[in-house]
Amino acid sequence: MFDLIRANKRRSAVLVALFVIVTVLMGAAIGAIFGNGLVFTLVALVISAAMAFGSYWNAHKVALAVSRAKPADPERYARLHNLVEGLCIAGGLPKPGVYIIDDPAPNAFATGRNPEHAAIAVTTGLLEQMNRVELEGVVAHELSHIRNYDILVSTLAVTLVGTVALISDMAIRTMWWNGGRVSRSGDRGGGSNPLAFVGFAMLIVAPIVAKIMQATISRRRETLADVSACQLTRYPPGLISALEKLKEDTTVTHSASTATAHLWIEQPMSGVGDAGRLPALHRMFDTHPPLEERIALLREL
Repeated sequence: MFDLIRANKRRSAVLVALFVIVTVLMGAAIGAIFGNGLVFTLVALVISAAMAFGSYWNAHKVALAVSRAKPADPERYARLHNLVEGLCIAGGLPKPGVYIIDDPAPNAFATGRNPEHAAIAVTTGLLEQMNRVELEGVVAHELSHIRNYDILVSTLAVTLVGTVALISDMAIRTMWWNGGRVSRSGDRGGGSNPLAFVGFAMLIVAPIVAKIMQATISRRRETLADVSACQLTRYPPGLISALEKLKEDTTVTHSASTATAHLWIEQPMSGVGDAGRLPALHRMFDTHPPLEERIALLREL
């Protein structure tokens, strides 16, 4: 477990570094298009460093706000608070903030930068559909993310993926408004500047790379959190039953977005399982392993 925590801390640092590199490359790409590579690269470096720093301290607040999560009233949601407190005592964790999301889809996520500054959020649909042992399994899964320090890298990804997409979108829109001109050459379409084509390709590819990075960091962590949850509750059938209910439910989690999709206990967006004609390509963007695989693994415990 301690090796896992150390590994997740290292991956958090690597993730931040990769996003900074991608953002700097985007700055160089914009510079290649508009003719001032050094200035745009330095601006991108400053922006990426500021976003990485700000994400570390505030990304969990962004994730909760985007998901429209509200603090769970201790009296109205006494069962939920009781489960969280009991599992925290069993796992030696400080109690995280407990939030409720008014959404009929059964789902939940954890966020924060460390166990001392963490929160879990569950939907009203989850509370309505899960019995006590199933809800305990889901809560244990989210607390496992906190104990394993998964929440740090996953929460950072929320704002860093969004930053890459935002910069790319702004640059492409600026090119459109500018009529495709490259300031250094003064020619329309950038015909005299081959780097402009490379830069334009980078702006298109960068958000895709960011999404693949987002999906990659999430899939393995979900499986590890499932196993850790069963160690915490000592009752694998509870989480298995919960995952089976989630598998049968097809309700889209309206409080989720593409930036926060990897945080949830299951893929919250529509179109899950629709592999199309290129299933290997589609799987690259899946933020979660298939529920069938997760259930099968838990049955072997």
